[in-house]
Amino acid sequence: MNPRIDDLKRQIRQLDELAASGTLPAEQAAASRAKLEQELLALVMQNESASATPRASRKMIWGMAAFVVVVAAAGYARYGTPSAVKGVPVASSEGGAGHGNAMGQIEEMVGQLEQRLKDKPDDAEGWSMLGRSYSAMGRYPDAVSAFQRVIDMKPKEAQAYADLADAKAMAAGRNLTGEPAALIAKALQLDPKNLKALALAGTIAFDSNDFAKAAMLWEAAVAVAEPGSELARNLQGGVAEARARAGQPAAAAPQAPTAPAAAGAGTVAGEVQLAAALKGRVSPEDTVFVFARATEGPKMPLAILRKQVKDLPISFTLDDSTAMSPATRLSSARQVVVGARISKSGNATPQPGDLQGFSQPVAVGASGLKIEIAEEVK
Repeated sequence: MNPRIDDLKRQIRQLDELAASGTLPAEQAAASRAKLEQELLALVMQNESASATPRASRKMIWGMAAFVVVVAAAGYARYGTPSAVKGVPVASSEGGAGHGNAMGQIEEMVGQLEQRLKDKPDDAEGWSMLGRSYSAMGRYPDAVSAFQRVIDMKPKEAQAYADLADAKAMAAGRNLTGEPAALIAKALQLDPKNLKALALAGTIAFDSNDFAKAAMLWEAAVAVAEPGSELARNLQGGVAEARARAGQPAAAAPQAPTAPAAAGAGTVAGEVQLAAALKGRVSPEDTVFVFARATEGPKMPLAILRKQVKDLPISFTLDDSTAMSPATRLSSARQVVVGARISKSGNATPQPGDLQGFSQPVAVGASGLKIEIAEEVK
């Protein structure tokens, strides 16, 4: 299992805590969650397909692992914010033992969503999320009904047609011909840049041996996927295979990102210590969060590490690999405050009784910082 998967799921949980507490605006949490889930989706599919044949690898563009829907459904059921991954395939009931745990979680989330929609039957986003959850459970006829409800409420919503096409195809044994193909065409008519519709249309073309068209469609999907994401790279793999079968030259390699101006420019580093007067108030297993946040703007951490009191004193380096969201990275800021907090509950949101300490505002790239946890959260 790729350790980045666990890291992404941790970041998603922290986003939910911040949004549920009101620390982070729900819409901002939804945008950040969607980016995290897209990366999570791509990593899961890559992990499952590591030993697959070239043909099986195309399912990587098609199927969505159940726990990706779980975290999205959890966010929606929790605070009603639409945070489903937009534009990517909905569901695959295939997978390993890890999916069993996810399916147990998703059943609980589906129950909450069903109850929510009894109270708010006109909630199109809720029906979309329910359809995704049903698909993750392999309940494709139910998913079809849910996505049809979305289309009834939003007849010009391209994503709903792409989702419905996917669910119908899954119900028919992954068969995209016939009605699913017509629904995909409708989605592209409404939105020529819909990521899922482009990916599925590329699969239809590939399976029809129209490799040139498949390459063209998947290239269009790459153009709207998150730049540099695993999903984009997986789509590029499909493009390479389609081009090779069509006898076309390989696409030009994407230009590498510009290197940072100086080593350490996207990091902050230092040491966290606990004031001697407070050592009697903590336990070795208490959680320690070390984080950096911009001096101006939202208080959402740009980077965060999770340790325990027994690790103190902690030498830390925060950088983009510890970002909570691909949309908000440490390297994007010029000046930050670095903080450390001890939480008995393990909650990422500050609670009364937590212990904390902060640096003065420092430039990103600073090192040798000394953070002392010496005050109580009131």
